[in-house]
Amino acid sequence: MAFLSDTLARVKPSPTIMMTTKAQELKAQGRDVIGLSAGEPDFDTPDNIKAAAIAAIEAGKTKYTAPDGMPELKQAICAKFARDNGLTYKPSQVSVGTGGKQVLYNALMATLNPGDEVIVPAPYWVSYPDMVLLAGGTPVTVEAGIETGFRLTPEMLEAAITPKTKWLIFNSPSNPTGAGYSWDQLKALTDVLLRHPHVYILSDDMYEHLAYGDFKFCTPAQVEPALYDRTLTVNGVSKAYAMTGWRIGYAAGPENLIAAMRKIQSQSTSNPCTISQWASVEALNGTQDYIAPNNELFVRRRDLVVSMLNEIEGVTCPVPDGAFYVYPSIAGLIGKTSAAGTVIDSDATFATALLEEGNVAVVFGEAFGLSPYFRISYATSEAILEEACKRIQEFCKGLK
Repeated sequence: MAFLSDTLARVKPSPTIMMTTKAQELKAQGRDVIGLSAGEPDFDTPDNIKAAAIAAIEAGKTKYTAPDGMPELKQAICAKFARDNGLTYKPSQVSVGTGGKQVLYNALMATLNPGDEVIVPAPYWVSYPDMVLLAGGTPVTVEAGIETGFRLTPEMLEAAITPKTKWLIFNSPSNPTGAGYSWDQLKALTDVLLRHPHVYILSDDMYEHLAYGDFKFCTPAQVEPALYDRTLTVNGVSKAYAMTGWRIGYAAGPENLIAAMRKIQSQSTSNPCTISQWASVEALNGTQDYIAPNNELFVRRRDLVVSMLNEIEGVTCPVPDGAFYVYPSIAGLIGKTSAAGTVIDSDATFATALLEEGNVAVVFGEAFGLSPYFRISYATSEAILEEACKRIQEFCKGLK
Protein backbone atom coordinates (compact mmCIF):
# COMPACT_ATOMS: atom_id res chain seq x y z
CA MET A 1 0.00 0.00 0.00
CA ALA A 2 1.44 3.37 -1.05
CA PHE A 3 1.97 5.93 1.70
CA LEU A 4 1.19 9.07 -0.36
CA SER A 5 -2.22 9.78 -1.84
CA ASP A 6 -2.86 9.04 -5.51
CA THR A 7 -4.42 12.50 -5.71
CA LEU A 8 -0.96 14.07 -5.50
CA ALA A 9 -0.10 12.57 -8.88
CA ARG A 10 -2.85 14.72 -10.41
CA VAL A 11 -1.26 18.05 -9.45
CA LYS A 12 2.07 19.83 -9.79
CA PRO A 13 3.88 22.39 -7.63
CA SER A 14 3.27 26.08 -8.37
CA PRO A 15 5.61 27.22 -11.19
CA THR A 16 5.54 30.82 -9.92
CA ILE A 17 6.80 29.71 -6.52
CA MET A 18 9.38 27.49 -8.26
CA MET A 19 10.82 30.38 -10.29
CA THR A 20 10.81 32.71 -7.29
CA THR A 21 12.62 30.09 -5.21
CA LYS A 22 15.19 29.48 -7.94
CA ALA A 23 15.88 33.23 -8.18
CA GLN A 24 16.29 33.45 -4.41
CA GLU A 25 18.75 30.55 -4.46
CA LEU A 26 20.86 32.29 -7.11
CA LYS A 27 20.76 35.52 -5.11
CA ALA A 28 21.99 33.61 -2.05
CA GLN A 29 24.94 32.44 -4.16
CA GLY A 30 25.86 36.06 -4.80
CA ARG A 31 24.25 36.47 -8.24
CA ASP A 32 22.70 39.86 -9.08
CA VAL A 33 19.28 38.45 -9.99
CA ILE A 34 16.19 40.61 -10.54
CA GLY A 35 13.01 38.72 -9.64
CA LEU A 36 9.88 39.59 -11.59
CA SER A 37 7.99 36.38 -10.88
CA ALA A 38 6.17 37.10 -7.61
CA GLY A 39 2.64 38.50 -7.79
CA GLU A 40 2.54 40.97 -4.93
CA PRO A 41 2.69 44.77 -4.68
CA ASP A 42 5.90 46.32 -3.38
CA PHE A 43 3.89 48.92 -1.43
CA ASP A 44 3.71 48.68 2.35
CA THR A 45 0.35 47.97 3.97
CA PRO A 46 -1.30 51.37 4.63
CA ASP A 47 -0.80 52.82 8.11
CA ASN A 48 -4.50 52.91 9.04
CA ILE A 49 -4.75 49.17 8.43
CA LYS A 50 -1.64 48.40 10.47
CA ALA A 51 -2.97 50.62 13.27
CA ALA A 52 -6.26 48.71 13.31
CA ALA A 53 -4.37 45.43 13.71
CA ILE A 54 -2.28 46.83 16.56
CA ALA A 55 -5.40 48.20 18.26
CA ALA A 56 -7.05 44.78 18.02
CA ILE A 57 -4.05 43.15 19.66
CA GLU A 58 -3.94 45.73 22.45
CA ALA A 59 -7.68 45.34 23.04
CA GLY A 60 -7.29 41.58 23.43
CA LYS A 61 -9.24 40.77 20.28
CA THR A 62 -7.14 37.67 19.72
CA LYS A 63 -9.59 34.81 20.25
CA TYR A 64 -11.27 32.41 17.84
CA THR A 65 -13.98 33.79 15.60
CA ALA A 66 -16.70 32.01 13.64
CA PRO A 67 -15.09 29.48 11.28
CA ASP A 68 -15.68 31.52 8.12
CA GLY A 69 -15.27 35.04 9.46
CA MET A 70 -16.48 37.33 12.23
CA PRO A 71 -19.72 39.36 11.91
CA GLU A 72 -17.94 42.74 11.72
CA LEU A 73 -15.91 41.66 8.69
CA LYS A 74 -18.88 40.06 6.98
CA GLN A 75 -20.80 43.31 7.41
CA ALA A 76 -17.88 45.23 5.89
CA ILE A 77 -17.83 42.82 2.95
CA CYS A 78 -21.57 43.23 2.38
CA ALA A 79 -21.09 47.02 2.43
CA LYS A 80 -18.22 46.73 -0.06
CA PHE A 81 -20.28 44.68 -2.53
CA ALA A 82 -23.16 47.18 -2.29
CA ARG A 83 -20.86 50.20 -2.63
CA ASP A 84 -18.57 48.98 -5.40
CA ASN A 85 -20.65 46.48 -7.35
CA GLY A 86 -24.30 47.22 -6.69
CA LEU A 87 -24.72 43.71 -5.26
CA THR A 88 -26.82 43.04 -2.15
CA TYR A 89 -25.75 40.20 0.15
CA LYS A 90 -26.54 39.15 3.71
CA PRO A 91 -23.76 38.06 6.08
CA SER A 92 -25.07 34.49 5.78
CA GLN A 93 -24.09 34.67 2.09
CA VAL A 94 -20.47 35.58 2.86
CA SER A 95 -17.45 33.37 3.49
CA VAL A 96 -14.05 34.58 4.69
CA GLY A 97 -10.98 32.42 4.21
CA THR A 98 -7.22 32.41 4.57
CA GLY A 99 -6.67 34.16 1.26
CA GLY A 100 -8.68 33.98 -1.94
CA LYS A 101 -7.06 30.65 -2.75
CA GLN A 102 -8.72 28.90 0.20
CA VAL A 103 -12.10 30.37 -0.71
CA LEU A 104 -11.79 29.09 -4.30
CA TYR A 105 -10.63 25.70 -3.09
CA ASN A 106 -13.48 25.38 -0.58
CA ALA A 107 -16.02 26.18 -3.30
CA LEU A 108 -14.63 23.53 -5.62
CA MET A 109 -14.35 20.95 -2.84
CA ALA A 110 -17.94 21.64 -1.82
CA THR A 111 -19.38 21.16 -5.30
CA LEU A 112 -17.30 18.89 -7.53
CA ASN A 113 -17.91 15.18 -8.06
CA PRO A 114 -15.89 12.84 -10.29
CA GLY A 115 -16.70 13.63 -13.92
CA ASP A 116 -17.76 17.23 -13.26
CA GLU A 117 -16.10 19.66 -15.66
CA VAL A 118 -14.82 23.16 -14.94
CA ILE A 119 -14.12 25.54 -17.82
CA VAL A 120 -10.79 27.31 -17.28
CA PRO A 121 -9.91 29.95 -19.88
CA ALA A 122 -6.20 29.99 -20.70
CA PRO A 123 -3.98 31.71 -19.93
CA TYR A 124 -5.07 31.11 -16.36
CA TRP A 125 -3.76 31.62 -12.84
CA VAL A 126 -1.57 28.58 -12.24
CA SER A 127 -3.63 27.19 -9.36
CA TYR A 128 -7.05 26.94 -11.04
CA PRO A 129 -6.62 23.60 -12.87
CA ASP A 130 -4.79 21.95 -10.00
CA MET A 131 -7.45 22.96 -7.48
CA VAL A 132 -10.08 21.46 -9.78
CA LEU A 133 -8.06 18.24 -9.95
CA LEU A 134 -7.56 18.12 -6.18
CA ALA A 135 -11.32 18.50 -5.75
CA GLY A 136 -11.93 15.53 -8.07
CA GLY A 137 -13.14 17.48 -11.09
CA THR A 138 -11.89 17.78 -14.65
CA PRO A 139 -10.48 21.11 -15.86
CA VAL A 140 -11.47 21.96 -19.43
CA THR A 141 -8.96 24.44 -20.80
CA VAL A 142 -10.10 26.90 -23.47
CA GLU A 143 -7.25 28.79 -25.09
CA ALA A 144 -7.83 32.52 -25.57
CA GLY A 145 -4.69 33.87 -27.18
CA ILE A 146 -3.30 37.19 -28.23
CA GLU A 147 -5.60 37.30 -31.26
CA THR A 148 -8.66 37.73 -28.98
CA GLY A 149 -6.83 39.98 -26.54
CA PHE A 150 -6.55 37.00 -24.16
CA ARG A 151 -10.33 37.11 -23.72
CA LEU A 152 -12.78 34.23 -23.93
CA THR A 153 -15.32 34.81 -26.71
CA PRO A 154 -18.98 33.76 -26.56
CA GLU A 155 -18.34 31.22 -29.32
CA MET A 156 -15.46 29.66 -27.36
CA LEU A 157 -17.57 29.46 -24.23
CA GLU A 158 -20.56 27.93 -26.03
CA ALA A 159 -18.36 25.27 -27.62
CA ALA A 160 -16.80 24.31 -24.27
CA ILE A 161 -20.06 23.76 -22.35
CA THR A 162 -21.26 20.17 -22.04
CA PRO A 163 -23.89 18.47 -19.85
CA LYS A 164 -21.02 17.77 -17.40
CA THR A 165 -19.99 21.42 -17.01
CA LYS A 166 -20.51 22.66 -13.46
CA TRP A 167 -18.41 25.85 -13.28
CA LEU A 168 -16.86 28.55 -15.41
CA ILE A 169 -13.87 30.17 -13.70
CA PHE A 170 -13.76 33.83 -14.70
CA ASN A 171 -10.95 36.27 -13.87
CA SER A 172 -10.90 39.96 -14.85
CA PRO A 173 -8.51 41.75 -14.81
CA SER A 174 -6.53 38.61 -15.39
CA ASN A 175 -3.52 37.01 -13.86
CA PRO A 176 -1.32 36.52 -15.94
CA THR A 177 -2.28 38.87 -18.78
CA GLY A 178 -3.91 41.90 -17.13
CA ALA A 179 -6.66 41.66 -19.76
CA GLY A 180 -10.07 42.86 -18.60
CA TYR A 181 -13.59 42.42 -19.95
CA SER A 182 -15.73 45.45 -20.72
CA TRP A 183 -19.40 45.45 -19.75
CA ASP A 184 -20.44 44.51 -23.30
CA GLN A 185 -17.83 41.76 -23.60
CA LEU A 186 -18.92 40.26 -20.28
CA LYS A 187 -22.61 40.60 -21.19
CA ALA A 188 -21.96 38.53 -24.31
CA LEU A 189 -20.58 35.75 -22.08
CA THR A 190 -23.41 35.97 -19.55
CA ASP A 191 -25.92 35.70 -22.41
CA VAL A 192 -24.38 32.32 -23.23
CA LEU A 193 -24.56 31.23 -19.60
CA LEU A 194 -28.24 32.15 -19.40
CA ARG A 195 -28.89 29.41 -21.96
CA HIS A 196 -27.16 26.81 -19.75
CA PRO A 197 -28.78 26.89 -16.29
CA HIS A 198 -26.63 24.03 -14.96
CA VAL A 199 -23.42 26.09 -15.21
CA TYR A 200 -22.29 28.19 -12.23
CA ILE A 201 -19.81 31.09 -12.37
CA LEU A 202 -16.82 31.37 -10.09
CA SER A 203 -15.72 34.97 -10.56
CA ASP A 204 -12.24 35.79 -9.24
CA ASP A 205 -12.26 39.59 -8.82
CA MET A 206 -8.98 39.85 -6.88
CA TYR A 207 -7.64 42.61 -9.14
CA GLU A 208 -10.86 44.65 -9.20
CA HIS A 209 -9.30 47.89 -7.96
CA LEU A 210 -6.23 47.62 -10.18
CA ALA A 211 -7.95 48.91 -13.34
CA TYR A 212 -6.32 51.52 -15.56
CA GLY A 213 -7.21 54.16 -18.14
CA ASP A 214 -10.58 53.77 -19.82
CA PHE A 215 -11.11 50.23 -18.53
CA LYS A 216 -14.02 50.01 -16.07
CA PHE A 217 -14.25 46.93 -13.89
CA CYS A 218 -17.48 44.92 -13.79
CA THR A 219 -18.39 41.51 -12.42
CA PRO A 220 -20.79 38.84 -13.79
CA ALA A 221 -23.59 39.08 -11.19
CA GLN A 222 -23.56 42.85 -11.64
CA VAL A 223 -23.77 42.66 -15.45
CA GLU A 224 -26.47 39.97 -15.47
CA PRO A 225 -28.62 39.96 -12.30
CA ALA A 226 -30.34 36.78 -13.49
CA LEU A 227 -27.09 34.95 -12.71
CA TYR A 228 -26.97 36.19 -9.10
CA ASP A 229 -28.01 32.80 -7.66
CA ARG A 230 -25.48 30.97 -9.84
CA THR A 231 -22.45 33.14 -9.10
CA LEU A 232 -19.81 32.99 -6.39
CA THR A 233 -18.00 36.34 -6.42
CA VAL A 234 -14.52 36.04 -4.89
CA ASN A 235 -12.30 38.90 -3.80
CA GLY A 236 -9.78 39.79 -1.10
CA VAL A 237 -7.56 42.44 0.42
CA SER A 238 -4.22 41.16 -0.88
CA LYS A 239 -3.62 43.24 -3.99
CA ALA A 240 -5.34 46.63 -3.74
CA TYR A 241 -4.49 47.02 -0.04
CA ALA A 242 -0.97 45.53 -0.23
CA MET A 243 -1.91 42.85 2.31
CA THR A 244 -0.65 39.67 0.63
CA GLY A 245 0.85 38.25 3.83
CA TRP A 246 -2.22 39.00 5.95
CA ARG A 247 -4.03 36.19 4.11
CA ILE A 248 -7.66 37.28 3.90
CA GLY A 249 -9.93 36.41 1.00
CA TYR A 250 -13.70 36.39 0.85
CA ALA A 251 -16.65 35.47 -1.32
CA ALA A 252 -20.38 36.03 -1.55
CA GLY A 253 -22.90 33.78 -3.22
CA PRO A 254 -25.80 31.37 -2.77
CA GLU A 255 -26.53 30.63 0.87
CA ASN A 256 -26.47 26.85 0.45
CA LEU A 257 -23.05 27.00 -1.20
CA ILE A 258 -21.67 29.28 1.53
CA ALA A 259 -22.98 26.86 4.17
CA ALA A 260 -21.24 23.95 2.43
CA MET A 261 -17.98 25.94 2.26
CA ARG A 262 -18.35 26.78 5.96
CA LYS A 263 -18.65 23.08 6.78
CA ILE A 264 -15.38 22.33 4.97
CA GLN A 265 -13.56 25.22 6.61
CA SER A 266 -14.83 24.30 10.06
CA GLN A 267 -13.14 20.89 9.73
CA SER A 268 -9.94 22.10 8.07
CA THR A 269 -8.47 25.47 9.09
CA SER A 270 -11.34 27.05 11.05
CA ASN A 271 -11.23 30.84 11.23
CA PRO A 272 -8.71 33.02 9.43
CA CYS A 273 -6.30 34.99 11.65
CA THR A 274 -8.35 37.19 13.96
CA ILE A 275 -5.90 40.11 13.77
CA SER A 276 -5.94 39.98 9.98
CA GLN A 277 -9.74 40.06 10.06
CA TRP A 278 -9.77 43.26 12.13
CA ALA A 279 -7.20 44.79 9.79
CA SER A 280 -9.43 43.86 6.85
CA VAL A 281 -12.44 45.56 8.43
CA GLU A 282 -10.43 48.78 8.38
CA ALA A 283 -9.20 48.12 4.83
CA LEU A 284 -12.75 47.80 3.51
CA ASN A 285 -14.44 50.44 5.70
CA GLY A 286 -11.59 52.94 5.93
CA THR A 287 -10.15 55.41 3.45
CA GLN A 288 -9.59 54.22 -0.10
CA ASP A 289 -7.60 57.34 -1.02
CA TYR A 290 -4.29 55.54 -1.60
CA ILE A 291 -5.64 53.21 -4.32
CA ALA A 292 -5.71 55.84 -7.09
CA PRO A 293 -2.13 57.13 -6.46
CA ASN A 294 -0.85 53.53 -6.32
CA ASN A 295 -2.59 52.83 -9.62
CA GLU A 296 -0.90 55.85 -11.20
CA LEU A 297 2.45 54.31 -10.26
CA PHE A 298 1.36 50.97 -11.71
CA VAL A 299 0.38 52.65 -15.00
CA ARG A 300 3.80 54.28 -15.30
CA ARG A 301 5.47 50.95 -14.60
CA ARG A 302 3.22 49.14 -17.06
CA ASP A 303 3.91 51.63 -19.83
CA LEU A 304 7.68 51.46 -19.23
CA VAL A 305 7.74 47.66 -19.42
CA VAL A 306 5.42 47.42 -22.44
CA SER A 307 7.46 50.03 -24.33
CA MET A 308 10.83 48.40 -23.64
CA LEU A 309 9.64 44.87 -24.40
CA ASN A 310 8.07 45.94 -27.69
CA GLU A 311 11.46 47.28 -28.76
CA ILE A 312 12.72 43.69 -28.89
CA GLU A 313 12.56 42.02 -32.30
CA GLY A 314 10.49 38.84 -32.00
CA VAL A 315 8.60 39.96 -28.89
CA THR A 316 5.02 41.31 -28.88
CA CYS A 317 3.66 42.76 -25.65
CA PRO A 318 -0.02 43.87 -25.50
CA VAL A 319 -1.03 46.68 -23.13
CA PRO A 320 -2.88 45.26 -20.08
CA ASP A 321 -6.12 46.77 -18.74
CA GLY A 322 -5.31 46.11 -15.11
CA ALA A 323 -3.54 43.95 -12.48
CA PHE A 324 0.26 44.28 -12.51
CA TYR A 325 1.37 41.77 -15.12
CA VAL A 326 2.36 41.75 -18.77
CA TYR A 327 2.23 38.61 -20.88
CA PRO A 328 4.39 39.08 -23.98
CA SER A 329 4.59 36.63 -26.86
CA ILE A 330 8.01 35.27 -27.82
CA ALA A 331 6.79 33.49 -30.95
CA GLY A 332 9.47 35.32 -32.94
CA LEU A 333 12.25 33.94 -30.73
CA ILE A 334 11.44 30.23 -30.87
CA GLY A 335 14.16 28.25 -32.62
CA LYS A 336 16.94 30.73 -31.89
CA THR A 337 20.04 29.97 -29.84
CA SER A 338 21.31 31.95 -26.87
CA ALA A 339 24.84 33.28 -26.52
CA ALA A 340 25.60 30.37 -24.18
CA GLY A 341 24.33 27.84 -26.72
CA THR A 342 20.83 27.15 -25.38
CA VAL A 343 18.26 26.45 -28.10
CA ILE A 344 15.08 28.36 -27.30
CA ASP A 345 12.56 25.66 -28.17
CA SER A 346 9.88 26.71 -25.64
CA ASP A 347 8.97 29.50 -23.27
CA ALA A 348 10.19 27.32 -20.39
CA THR A 349 13.62 27.11 -22.00
CA PHE A 350 13.53 30.88 -22.61
CA ALA A 351 12.73 31.64 -18.97
CA THR A 352 15.45 29.29 -17.69
CA ALA A 353 18.07 30.71 -20.03
CA LEU A 354 17.03 34.28 -19.20
CA LEU A 355 17.51 33.54 -15.51
CA GLU A 356 20.81 31.71 -15.88
CA GLU A 357 22.35 33.95 -18.54
CA GLY A 358 20.53 37.27 -18.10
CA ASN A 359 19.89 37.22 -14.33
CA VAL A 360 16.17 38.02 -14.65
CA ALA A 361 13.47 35.74 -13.22
CA VAL A 362 10.16 35.57 -15.09
CA VAL A 363 7.50 32.86 -15.29
CA PHE A 364 7.17 30.84 -18.50
CA GLY A 365 3.85 30.80 -20.33
CA GLU A 366 3.38 27.04 -20.19
CA ALA A 367 2.68 27.44 -16.46
CA PHE A 368 -0.40 29.49 -17.35
CA GLY A 369 -1.62 27.13 -20.05
CA LEU A 370 -0.65 29.15 -23.12
CA SER A 371 2.65 29.21 -24.99
CA PRO A 372 4.96 30.71 -26.18
CA TYR A 373 4.70 33.60 -23.71
CA PHE A 374 6.16 34.69 -20.41
CA ARG A 375 4.82 36.69 -17.48
CA ILE A 376 6.41 39.67 -15.81
CA SER A 377 5.11 41.18 -12.60
CA TYR A 378 5.75 44.93 -12.71
CA ALA A 379 4.94 45.41 -9.02
CA THR A 380 8.36 46.84 -8.28
CA SER A 381 10.20 50.13 -8.77
CA GLU A 382 10.70 51.78 -12.16
CA ALA A 383 14.47 51.68 -11.68
CA ILE A 384 14.44 47.92 -11.14
CA LEU A 385 12.02 47.38 -14.04
CA GLU A 386 14.16 49.47 -16.39
CA GLU A 387 17.28 47.53 -15.49
CA ALA A 388 15.43 44.20 -15.85
CA CYS A 389 14.07 45.17 -19.28
CA LYS A 390 17.56 46.24 -20.40
CA ARG A 391 18.83 42.80 -19.40
CA ILE A 392 15.99 41.12 -21.30
CA GLN A 393 16.75 43.28 -24.34
CA GLU A 394 20.44 42.35 -24.12
CA PHE A 395 19.66 38.65 -23.70
CA CYS A 396 17.30 38.65 -26.69
CA LYS A 397 19.79 40.63 -28.79
CA GLY A 398 22.27 37.78 -28.22
CA LEU A 399 19.88 35.20 -29.68
CA LYS A 400 20.95 33.97 -33.11
